[in-house]
Order: sequence, then structure tokens, then C-alpha cells
Amino acid sequence: MEIAERIKKPKWLRVKLPTGENYKKVRGLVDEHKLHTICESGSCPNMGECWGEGTATFMILGNICTRSCGFCAVKTGKPLAADLLEPTKVADSVRLMGVKHAVITSVDRDDLEDGGSIIWVKTVEAIREKSPGTTMETLIPDFGGKWDNLNRIIAIAPNIVSHNLETVRRLTKQVRIQAKYDRSLEVLMRLKKGGMKTKSGIMLGLGETEDEILETITDLAQVNCDILTMGQYLQPTPKHLPVAEFVTPEKFEEYRQFALEKGFRYVESGPLVRSSYHAEKHLF
Repeated sequence: MEIAERIKKPKWLRVKLPTGENYKKVRGLVDEHKLHTICESGSCPNMGECWGEGTATFMILGNICTRSCGFCAVKTGKPLAADLLEPTKVADSVRLMGVKHAVITSVDRDDLEDGGSIIWVKTVEAIREKSPGTTMETLIPDFGGKWDNLNRIIAIAPNIVSHNLETVRRLTKQVRIQAKYDRSLEVLMRLKKGGMKTKSGIMLGLGETEDEILETITDLAQVNCDILTMGQYLQPTPKHLPVAEFVTPEKFEEYRQFALEKGFRYVESGPLVRSSYHAEKHLF
């Protein structure tokens, strides 16, 4: 694994610099108003393309997570108290940026009895009030399996509700230390039963086998997940899990075809794909 990480990244992982008039406009608004997006703080390779299409991703409930996943660069620790004004701040950012499709995600807040679900609901409500034409995807945590908190998301009914499985069953304890593979599948199953359009994502290149990837795709299909994203894992810092393999674009295409055959309505699969990549196209 360590040898693989020292190898120069393959050419298919090179990203073009963001361009385009709409991107420049959004970039100027973000700088002028000191707006915060996870696109920027997460150094997403698709930021220019997404901003150009009018899509942006915002992270709520602070920037300190109660979990310590082996792939994620978000700081772990004791979070600050939830900001009750945050829903309005995010809604103002969406309005100022002219976002057509907003993706909302959050840190895990296992320290809160409601898991942050009340702030989630208020954020969706605030965006709808200030930008009624904006569609929304909520990329939610598992709420520790406290289903009353999940039901708040179902009740507010975002256009798409996403929950990432992230990796195969065998690697879950290593990659998503406090998460559970079957609990995430149950989240997606409950969302679907609640009438939601559902979405999930997995990262490749963490040491999983081809059979395990096909099994994971099948598991997601069995809970009637509508949309699937698959992308290459990249190590954010030396302290995080190393890259075991750089998966080729051809192999990503094979997995995409397999997923479509399993019944997914939309599949994004490629080295640079991230959870919110082409999110605006998933509204079908």
C-alpha cells in the first residue's frame, strides 16, 4: 500500500483549472461575502464544473466531527454548540450565489440527542423560503440509528436524500470506524420506504476486491437505491489511509454498467467522481 501511494498519480487524475463566466461570477461572490462551501474547503476536483452548472455543496453543524473516519480530512473532536443561525446563513449563501441545486452535508453530531436533525430541517426550510426555485440534495449521516431523527428528514422531503456507504463490508470498520455497513443499508431502506429518492456513494482504491465491489453494488440495489456514485479514493494527508490502488477509467466503466444492469436509475462512475458530481442531473 505504501508503495502504491508513492507512485505518481496517473494521467487520468489530472484536473483542468476552473474556467467559465459563471464560475468566475460565483468565485467573486464567495470571496466578496466570505461564503463557505465544502467544494472549496474540501479542494474538490470538480468545483469549477459544478459551480459553472449552478451546483454547490454546503456543510452544516460546524466543522468538527464526533467520528474519526480513516479517509476524511474533517477535524475530529468535541464540536462547538450548534449555531441556531446557521440555517439562515446557509440560505443566504445559496441565494447570493444563485445556486440552482444545493447539496447540503454535515459532520456527524453524535453528541446531540437529535443528531443535528432539527438544524437539518431548519436549513431545508430556510433555503426553500429564500430560494424557492432551488432544488436540494441532503447528504445525511446515519444519526446513530436513532430513527426518529431520520424521520425528520423524511418529513421535510428534500428532492434527493443521500447517505454514503463509502466502502465494502470488510473494510467498513477500518474506513468508517464508528459506522456500520448494515446500519447504512437500513438508513437507505427506511428512506426509500418513506418515499424518498435515494442516493449513495462508494470510494474505490482502498484495498477492496472486484467481487467485494460487485457485492456492495448489489447490496445497494437490494434496498432499491436510485442513484450511485463511485470515485477514486485519494489520501488527504499522510495520517489517513493510504491508496492501495489507482483504479482505471475502464474498470470504473465496467462497474457503471454492472450497476445499471442491477437497476440503478443513474450511475456516476469515474476516478474524479465525488458524491455531488453532476448532482443536478440526478433529479430525473
